[in-house]
Amino acid sequence: MRDIEHIISQMTLDDKIALCSGKNFWETKAYEKYGIPSLFMSDGPHGLRKQNLDDGADMLGINKSLPATCFPAEVTTASSWDVDLLERIGQSLGKEAVLQKVGLVLGPGANIKRNPLCGRNFEYFSEDPYLAGKLAGSFIHGIESQGIGTSLKHFACNSQERDRFTSDSILDERSLRELYLTGFELAVKEGKPSTIMCAYNKLNGIHCSDNIDLLTDILRDEWGFEGMVVTDWGAMNDRIEGFKAGCDLNMPGGSAFMEKEVKQAVLDGALSEALIDESVRRILKLVFRADKTLKESGEDCFENNHKMAVEAACKGGVLLKNEDKLLPISDGDNIAVVGYMAKHMRYQGAGSSHINPTKIEAPLDFFPEATYVAGCDEKGDTDVNLLAQVAQAADKADKVIVFAGLPDSYESEGFDRDDMRMPQGHLQMIQEAAAHNDNVIVILLSGSVVECPWADQVKSILYMGLPGQGGAEAIYKLVTGLVNPSGRLAETWPYTYDDVPSSDYYGQTKDGLYKEGLYVGYRYYDKAGINVRWPFGYGLSYTTFAYSDLALDGNRVRVMVTNTGDRFGEEVIELFVGKAQEGIHRPKRELKRFKKIELNPNESVEVTFELDDRCFAIWHGGFEIEDGTYEISIGDMSLTKYVEGRRFDKLGRSGWYEHVTGKPDMESFEKAIGRKYIEPVLKKGSFTMDNTVEEMKDFSLIMKIMYKATESVIAKGFGGKVDYSNPDFKMMMKSSAGGPLRSMQISSGKQGGLFEGLLDMANGHMFRGLIKMMRK
Repeated sequence: MRDIEHIISQMTLDDKIALCSGKNFWETKAYEKYGIPSLFMSDGPHGLRKQNLDDGADMLGINKSLPATCFPAEVTTASSWDVDLLERIGQSLGKEAVLQKVGLVLGPGANIKRNPLCGRNFEYFSEDPYLAGKLAGSFIHGIESQGIGTSLKHFACNSQERDRFTSDSILDERSLRELYLTGFELAVKEGKPSTIMCAYNKLNGIHCSDNIDLLTDILRDEWGFEGMVVTDWGAMNDRIEGFKAGCDLNMPGGSAFMEKEVKQAVLDGALSEALIDESVRRILKLVFRADKTLKESGEDCFENNHKMAVEAACKGGVLLKNEDKLLPISDGDNIAVVGYMAKHMRYQGAGSSHINPTKIEAPLDFFPEATYVAGCDEKGDTDVNLLAQVAQAADKADKVIVFAGLPDSYESEGFDRDDMRMPQGHLQMIQEAAAHNDNVIVILLSGSVVECPWADQVKSILYMGLPGQGGAEAIYKLVTGLVNPSGRLAETWPYTYDDVPSSDYYGQTKDGLYKEGLYVGYRYYDKAGINVRWPFGYGLSYTTFAYSDLALDGNRVRVMVTNTGDRFGEEVIELFVGKAQEGIHRPKRELKRFKKIELNPNESVEVTFELDDRCFAIWHGGFEIEDGTYEISIGDMSLTKYVEGRRFDKLGRSGWYEHVTGKPDMESFEKAIGRKYIEPVLKKGSFTMDNTVEEMKDFSLIMKIMYKATESVIAKGFGGKVDYSNPDFKMMMKSSAGGPLRSMQISSGKQGGLFEGLLDMANGHMFRGLIKMMRK
């Protein structure tokens, strides 16, 4: 490692400040005079999206990228519940990074799935922080083992896409600590990522980029994180406050955003140069490590990585229903295959994680003897003629395999879904097949939970999520029995969206009001007594397993697991801890340990778990244990353990959270956060660089013109058509006109007073605005 301290001592203040902003969209600055090389980074939660800068760079997955292995998205790999698998995926991805000279992979995402409509849920692991943290940590460890950096994101509470650049995530401290930070904490401590990516949003009124409590007090001082903090692209709010908070690298580069103000603050004594030195030190540590790793040529690993992608998709497939053991299908079965997605599989999400795969196959390619009918079009629409073809094919087949779910236009980075429903055409297609054949199998392809009113009309359902480039082969192996399904749901599937605790208010306002508190996913459904279609942790197999001999010795829990069927299989053992609600409100049970094991027919294995204090602790100004008796459950067995701790006397003062009947109310929420919530009001004359063109256009002619100009420019990439039904067009508008002026300046790479001048003009100060726009 080069002498970083010597380098810092030689650098000018100007150069140190400049190093803390990128060179361009994907690179850090190189300084030959100091011996500092550049670092290239790439999106990468489930595969590399390396762009040649000459082909156009973007953060939305629109422009070209180099071919790379498209592994299954997190929605699928999370369903594997397999930490070893995630580490091996990370190792595979790390090898590709070495080959493509990428020093920093921007992933994984560990945000909690608090609501099924979040447009980016496919990039996140789970509704449960323990599961999310363990899987993220293993993935990180795998990549980092190859000498390549990772960036754990989006820190923190970035669980909605609506107004993601400017929204304020408002929640109580206990929910923040127990639910929304725990996954990050686990991933930081166990995976040891090189970097953390701070989120766009505010957290309880403070931008994440400026938040010293988040980036220093919690991340570094409490958790021991020693790496670099990088902004999400365009997330920097105030560069001076960012340095104070411990936000090291502003990306993308080129705009010199607030660099002059930072220098003046140092000269005035308002900002310590030592804080800038700390950021430089952390950046250089990463840059030099990557430079050393990337001196190696790397090896062609694409063929092996494709096999890894197939294996990962197999392990992430969840068998949700298998009535009469309809699956696996037999060689002699006369099969009809229905659905546009059978020929054009949806295998990944839209946005910054969009990969240019090295290889892609369609599920239909693996069923050459099957009768195929489309049943619907690309958007999920159907008509009388298409449905007649479905009926005819179903009448003649022994079994019908229907491919359905969510088309690309339904979910994407940049916007949230409107509802939890599948396209009407997909529903009609399934219903038509079921009306003409008793043996219908549905293959579900979607990045998040959907309503399944047709579930009782079909015999088998296999959920594949977004299974990556190896998804087609994986589907074939699972439905034919070459691989036994072993996936388990990493999120609850309610019957309808109305069952979701945050359904009345999620996405309805600019700010994210986390009124449901701790009660997300199974934590809510269990306590509220609401039946769900498929619970968290659920999944079937072609074999059967039995649990016995549950025992507790101190903090060690043992259970015997036996494969009682006639096939090799993998089982996920899930350990939950719960306690009766006595002195303080709490969920009925919470996942605290899990393990995936392999068993041959009639084989038995004793599985052991070690518990620690955090398995019993809640946040109350620190993690503390409530005195009392706890229930430890695995499967349908349980035992109790008395744990000594402190007593709480909070019941009777927590409102909705004590019973979770109905939907959360504002009074209980405000009591939990300790203040009244006042919805922000937009008013001309008080616009700031934190306001967006989209929200200002209704008050300002100049912003209306700017919005229309942005719309027109983006439309050129779509044949001149303004098309909000196209997810890429919609995402680009939301990420440009929907981003604050400061983000537009940073992402554009433009220096000078252009955007500040536009802001003045929007506030009615035309002459002052024109003067600023001419400033260089």
